[in-house]
Amino acid sequence: MNKTKKSKFIINQLERLYGEPAVPLAHKDPYTLLVAVLLSARCTDARVNKVTPELFNLADNPEDMALVPVERIQQIIKPCGLSPQKARAISQLSKIIIDSYKSIVPSTFDDLESLPGVGHKTASVVMSQAFNVPAFPVDTHIHRLSYRWGISNGKNVVQTERSCKDFFPKNLWGKLHLQMIYFGREYCPARNHYPNKCPICSIIGRKSLFN
Repeated sequence: MNKTKKSKFIINQLERLYGEPAVPLAHKDPYTLLVAVLLSARCTDARVNKVTPELFNLADNPEDMALVPVERIQQIIKPCGLSPQKARAISQLSKIIIDSYKSIVPSTFDDLESLPGVGHKTASVVMSQAFNVPAFPVDTHIHRLSYRWGISNGKNVVQTERSCKDFFPKNLWGKLHLQMIYFGREYCPARNHYPNKCPICSIIGRKSLFN
């Protein structure tokens, strides 16, 4: 199966299974999405969604969050792990958004990545899901699936992102990112994965592009 046919096959399968994928992190605007994505580092989306209601009831905008003591933020987000670093980042980025961006979450990669605790993946998620800017955030699921499907060589997430962007149409990047996450969780997990039962691996496996 050549690259074009493989791309179409994957797109069609994902569309059949997850035609309208929902954003897995609960949020109401770019700011709450930014905070939720920051919290999701090394943490499951499900756990983040259990923590953010209490946090956002306390403060769901930069102005209110900037007034919350870092220790209080840390106490609430402790189940997400890395709470000292994440609490400081949430407090600091809230103040920067107020001072430098008039309390509005910036909508460029450079500005987002300049914020404390915001790396390229977090910025990509916010750009894609909050501002509808083409991006292909790579998490562990997408990194794993891209290797298994022969899209990327699996060396690092930077290469995986570059490969996915080259492999799939730009107008589908944001949707495919979500579809691949859901597929990875349900059909193509890291452990106890049975390729012959997987709707995509059973057909294409790791073949074609790097053999």
